[in-house]
Amino acid sequence: MRHLVLVLGDQLDRSSSAFDGFDAAQDAVWMAEVAEESTHIPSSKQRTVLFLSAMRHFAHDLRRDGIPLHHRQLDDPANQHSLAAELDAAITRLRPAGLVLTAPGDWRVLQALRGVARQHGLPLDLRDDRHFFSTVRDFADHASGRKQLRMEYFYRAMRQRHRILMDGDQPCGGQWNFDADNRQAFGRDGPGLLPPPTRVAPDATTEAVITLVAQRFAGHPGQARPFGWPVTRAQALQALDDFITHRLPHFGTWQDAMWAGEPWLYHAHLGAALNLKLLNPREVVARAEAAYRAGQAPLPAVEGFIRQILGWREYVRGIYWTMMPGYAEHNALDAQQPLPAFFWTGDTPMACLRDAIGQTLQHGYAHHIQRLMVTGLYTLLLGVQPQQVHAWYLGVYVDAVEWVELPNVLGMALFADGGVMASKPYAATGKYIQRMGNHCSGCRFDPAQSTGDKACPFTTLYWDFLGRHEARLAANPRMALQVKNLARLSADQRSAIAARADAIRAGALAT
Repeated sequence: MRHLVLVLGDQLDRSSSAFDGFDAAQDAVWMAEVAEESTHIPSSKQRTVLFLSAMRHFAHDLRRDGIPLHHRQLDDPANQHSLAAELDAAITRLRPAGLVLTAPGDWRVLQALRGVARQHGLPLDLRDDRHFFSTVRDFADHASGRKQLRMEYFYRAMRQRHRILMDGDQPCGGQWNFDADNRQAFGRDGPGLLPPPTRVAPDATTEAVITLVAQRFAGHPGQARPFGWPVTRAQALQALDDFITHRLPHFGTWQDAMWAGEPWLYHAHLGAALNLKLLNPREVVARAEAAYRAGQAPLPAVEGFIRQILGWREYVRGIYWTMMPGYAEHNALDAQQPLPAFFWTGDTPMACLRDAIGQTLQHGYAHHIQRLMVTGLYTLLLGVQPQQVHAWYLGVYVDAVEWVELPNVLGMALFADGGVMASKPYAATGKYIQRMGNHCSGCRFDPAQSTGDKACPFTTLYWDFLGRHEARLAANPRMALQVKNLARLSADQRSAIAARADAIRAGALAT
């Protein structure tokens, strides 16, 4: 054998760089489903089903096309349970002259596979992942010499470089950012009749995986059913078509809005398909821009959507790969509180958290504001140790691969990197949640109150957060007004807030 081509669970694309020069007469593909990838953090049942089912469908397609394949399934009695052990056994058995790998999305996995290659004295041909508009080297060049790495400037450079949403040398509509037109809240009557999300009925392969996961990982978070995520490229393309046609026109307006019992709203739900490489971001961005050019979707909606892919997605990957492995250990605010137990059950009297966590455990999904400004905000204000929060996000969401999840959690949600990604902590009271949805109307807590039995924990913890970090935050120009408001509180008010915050951290509101 000339090359053993390693294909990981988030690299399910025949056009990936690992297949460049592939010769079925002398090369073969290696894939392995291993328990370690679901147990090094407790991966939710939805997430594990997604990865395993997508891998098995991809393996089927390779065999159909006559590609030599060595695929170890999770329920094979000979399974070695880790990628490193499986690769070691495969090399010993197959004796390839070299290994080929598209760059993984996880630092841990890359180090493990490199270690096996070194152990066997085999060359590892590590290739760029073409499922991104930029390489890690591109981002490093952008970052070189900059005191701050703000996404906005990176995003503008990407727009110009790739000629996306540009009219000549100027951005479409004469501005780069349409946030002022986007991010509205639903009115009192809510979102009204919503377009249904694209949900795919499980086939026999997926049904078998659901049964396997329910048995093998019975104690893991969430539930395996209902399952409706795309697990093939054809299904992912169907989901893309559905979003562009039915939800993109209203995406921008409502991208930050929340509504109790409505998990899907106008969002794309394409993150998992993108991160498994069932979709290419270039085709997704091109479809969105084409909808704008054809008059089928307004510019603010299209710009807001493209910003998430061309801006945030590329930016967080650059942060991850230029700053690992040290980035994962950041804890700039010295947060040491344990993750509340209700994050694994959704059993909390706080309506917004109960809704966001409940749908997360059911579907493996919550939209970006629920992640940043509900679950993320609560853990920030509570002072939860960042690595525990990171493990939760990585485990529960179907679209979570470490390169995208870790910077979003540590950098954006928790400010644990001290300002590498965000210019200030995203700290807010319960009033923000009240403004963006209807959860507060069905909650026993009042976001206007910071003390007393009816005080919203978000509001209490917000003022406590400012107090605990007052000296640090006072030095941040973007936090100056919030710190000034803190100074208006009397000593008695601050003492009462601190006492109630201590009670919350001690678990007084667990049920």
